[in-house]
Amino acid sequence: MAKRVLIVDDDPIQRRILEEHIKRLGYETKTAQGGEQALQILEGPDGASISLVFLDLVMPGVDGLAVLDRVGSKPGTPPIIVQTAQGSIDAAISAMRAGAIDFIVKPASAERLDISMKSALKIEALQGEITRIKKKAEGTLTFGDLVMRGEAMNRVISLGRRAAASHIPVLIEGESGVGKELIARAIQGESERKTKPFIVVNCGAIPENLVESILFGHEKGAFTGAVDKRIGKFQEADGGTLFLDEVGELPFDVQVKLLRALQEGEIDPVGSKRPVKVDFRLISATNRDMIQQVRDGKFREDLYYRLNVFPIWVPPLRERLGDVPELARFFLARFAAEEGKRVSGISEQAMKLLCGYSWPGNVRQLENTVFRAVVLSDGADLGVDEFPQIAAHVEGFKASVPAAPGNVVKMPVATGPAMLGADHLTPQTMSLPAGGSKSSLGIPAVDDAGDIRSLEAVEADMIRLALGRYRGHMTEVAKRLNIGRSTLYRKMRDYGLDERIPEQV
Repeated sequence: MAKRVLIVDDDPIQRRILEEHIKRLGYETKTAQGGEQALQILEGPDGASISLVFLDLVMPGVDGLAVLDRVGSKPGTPPIIVQTAQGSIDAAISAMRAGAIDFIVKPASAERLDISMKSALKIEALQGEITRIKKKAEGTLTFGDLVMRGEAMNRVISLGRRAAASHIPVLIEGESGVGKELIARAIQGESERKTKPFIVVNCGAIPENLVESILFGHEKGAFTGAVDKRIGKFQEADGGTLFLDEVGELPFDVQVKLLRALQEGEIDPVGSKRPVKVDFRLISATNRDMIQQVRDGKFREDLYYRLNVFPIWVPPLRERLGDVPELARFFLARFAAEEGKRVSGISEQAMKLLCGYSWPGNVRQLENTVFRAVVLSDGADLGVDEFPQIAAHVEGFKASVPAAPGNVVKMPVATGPAMLGADHLTPQTMSLPAGGSKSSLGIPAVDDAGDIRSLEAVEADMIRLALGRYRGHMTEVAKRLNIGRSTLYRKMRDYGLDERIPEQV
């Protein structure tokens, strides 16, 4: 759903002009004929859907200053841009002190309106991000803080709020990158356990021989290397919430102890002589088909039904494309501030491009796509040219990018020392079959100076390729590379390839 702008002006001609201009920029509009009607909207149920307000200062009855005095300093009030034909310094100072974010003298040019709107929305996005970071640290994040406004997410929010009112175990299902952890944090933030510990465990990232110790803890001397007593994640979450991400990756023998923890409310640390009572709220998440996991004998059926008491399905981004514009603008504002770039908007064509893509990597892919575009951009707005990978997959769009050399240069037929010295015959890439397609992928074998690259650099590229090919599914990546999962994580750390996990939906 596009951002909605509230236009408050008693002059119908001014309202219409401003409304048409804002719609051309890709925003939705709502109008009010005076201050009293504006207050009803901002303080009513529609207030949450308003992202920006254009407020006329001089109106009969309740004027603009009266509106500002009432809602200008209230938490949650959208940015307010004041407009007036009487551009006195005193009026501007009064409006800004009352909470306005900008002051415009009518009639304003289209460029002035654009700059004012983009600046206000950018400030709103950054303030929202600061609020989210603070609330995450405090454990008070709510569904109202998340960037999700589409109709497809209404059911998720409704179910999440119902779950927050209870201690019922929750299983959040959905593809990788849809924001399952944020949903879990919002459930805690709206429950009576808010401000209590929220402990996150990625079950797929723990070496199998350490899962039991990390989850349940161990006593000193329980096994070789246990030089100290360790408190497990269940005890860390005592009084709060334990979030088990990728719960389908848990080893079969650990599933038995998890079942006991859920049924009895107590755990058995490794090497302990007696069980330990724990009070925790369990929220699990998975991107797997758990029913199929049960049928294949990889997940205990009794544990599945203990976890799946209150299931919440988070739809993929392709099923809620209405959220793309707001998410894209949010990521743009955040990354532009982080990178120190003067990028303030996304062109209309670029936004159509983003809304026309299916986003197999979901919100995480959109976040990284906007991040890359911001880094590469040299202009004030992101255009289609900043999204070449996306344009290549959406019909009707083409990004203008410099011509690149072919991915694969075939090995020379002739051999011998003389051929190795011939630069025009030196292989530039290693040919990699692309899974049945007629094309091929390539990893450079030599650097820009023509020297052979190190094995570490080539290996890092191979891991990078596999991560993209299998969408970050670590078990599948490790399997395809024929290495252990713990080895994969170690190599990723060594090569600086640790995954970025996005915090917005």
